Amino acid sequence: MNIQSLYTMQKSLDTYIEKTQKVEDEDLFSRKLLALLVEVSELANETRCFKFWSQKGPSERSIILEEFVDGVHFILSLGIEIGIEEFTIQTNGTERQLTNQFLNVMNAAHIFGVSRSDEDYSTLIHHYFYLGQLLGFSERDIVQAYHKKNEVNYQRQQEGY
Repeated sequence: MNIQSLYTMQKSLDTYIEKTQKVEDEDLFSRKLLALLVEVSELANETRCFKFWSQKGPSERSIILEEFVDGVHFILSLGIEIGIEEFTIQTNGTERQLTNQFLNVMNAAHIFGVSRSDEDYSTLIHHYFYLGQLLGFSERDIVQAYHKKNEVNYQRQQEGY
């Protein structure tokens, strides 16, 4: 999966937000990492994959995709923070249980948060996009949803979100 166009869009959005919010001189890495972890948690909550105590099924596919793409925004932004602007993702993996893959993503995020290394970023982004594959999302699904949410994010900034 090649997501170069999304990096370009994310960099523009980040620049716009940081200028609008007057935080262009701040180190936002930790806040972006926490935002990613919150988004991953919200995504897990919508899938309900860990809720063994409940009979209620997952949210609609469109809601789960939107939550996944919220995470894409922050994961790309974190890559930009460490100087990555181009990345090809291999979405292969062996994990088949959603709960375990969510834990793989969170663990990779924590490791990356400490190291801030390209290698640990690679592990994180691969785990995240493999999660998307387990959720049934194609590259086309993700790119289209990203474009839609990117427009919403600009609109929110213009409205003083």
